[in-house]
Amino acid sequence: MPEEAYYGAQTQRARDNFTVSTLRFPPCFMKAIALIKKHAAQVNSGLQLLDARLSQSIVTAAKEVQEGKLDDQFVVDVFQTGSGTSTNMNVNEVIAGRANEIHTGKRGGKSPVHPNDHVNMGQSSNDVIPSAIHIAALLEIRDQLVPALELLHKELKKKSKAFNDIRKIGRTHLQDAVPMTLGQEFSGYARQAKLGIERLRSVEERLSELALGGTAVGNGLNTHPEFASRVIAYISQETGVAFREAENHFEAQAAQDAVVEASGVLKTIAVSLLKIANDVRWLASGPRCGIGEISIPSLQPGSSIMPGKVNPVIPEMVLQVSAQVIGNDAAITQGGQAGNFELNVMLPLMAYNLIQSIHLLAGAARALAEKCIRGIEANREKCASTLEKNLALATAFVPRIGYDRAASLAKEAYEKNKTIREVAVEKGVLPEGEIQKILNKAVGKDETR
Repeated sequence: MPEEAYYGAQTQRARDNFTVSTLRFPPCFMKAIALIKKHAAQVNSGLQLLDARLSQSIVTAAKEVQEGKLDDQFVVDVFQTGSGTSTNMNVNEVIAGRANEIHTGKRGGKSPVHPNDHVNMGQSSNDVIPSAIHIAALLEIRDQLVPALELLHKELKKKSKAFNDIRKIGRTHLQDAVPMTLGQEFSGYARQAKLGIERLRSVEERLSELALGGTAVGNGLNTHPEFASRVIAYISQETGVAFREAENHFEAQAAQDAVVEASGVLKTIAVSLLKIANDVRWLASGPRCGIGEISIPSLQPGSSIMPGKVNPVIPEMVLQVSAQVIGNDAAITQGGQAGNFELNVMLPLMAYNLIQSIHLLAGAARALAEKCIRGIEANREKCASTLEKNLALATAFVPRIGYDRAASLAKEAYEKNKTIREVAVEKGVLPEGEIQKILNKAVGKDETR
């Protein structure tokens, strides 16, 4: 063990035995555990279970963890014991080691502050790690993902209003359908972003329940009856989130349904972003030989061999992020099934993937809003041109001439490579003035509107 390390033997063994990858927990997760340790020390001191001087040094060390000053000391791999005990002890030993340095000038060790007896007092990995998952996830959703989705919603809403007068052809089954406005199309995307925020709000109630106080199996062995409620009250006060003690500690530790539910919401948001990004790609395709109804910002050369080619970089980034989040959800779903009797044994995997999904979606949503949606411009001429050529305009005649005659009209227009307007006039399906009125109204040229 290097002299400069704060962590002790248990962390060293975990690092030596479980390092199978280069994956480490994000700082926000370690800060959530430190948040628990800090307030646990305060509460234990208040309950006269822990010497006030020792408590204060633990609080100071835990604050340094929260401030990121000891990030390099968290060396345990994500893939470890399924309860997350290795990570819990990594934090216990780092805090104890730093607290001992405060007391003695020498870092590390177990005296006067012991990692188990003092830093971990009233706790177990089995209730600390599930609690930290909920805390970290809720705070990152509040501080990162929700603001990013709000920005995306705002930019999409702006485009919906800006494009509200631009008529275009709608598409179903990838085929020409009936007219709509580009603004209506973007309003659908804006609503998807808004619903994503609402879905996140809906899982807050379950994520706000903390397993703290259940210790090993949920029965609270070796913890003071008031410990959990007091610690959670402090956590709520510091974070501004109304956390509360789990209604049933056996459920809170044996199952991780709230994490699975939250991941399902994240997957839904990923699918929403995927749909929006794909539509933007197609609508901007071309620019001359594709749909080309909109143009997106040019961020970089799109080809190492084709001069002038510009690729939809941001939408393609979003597609990849979405795929990763969907994959993370599959792993979390598998992890949720590992609630064997009184403890789930895939907590580290679930923690890492859940937080990664939150961060990925927040970054993708913000980039999509700022670097793509904000700079989208409509190609009015292309929208008008494709609308006029649309064979589905025959639908506008159905109330006057019936479905079969309208279908025949569309078929003839296709075979002769003419517009519906041209064939309708040629065949005299209705007086020409009425034909023009029907079609002008369909494409948004009705003077009475």
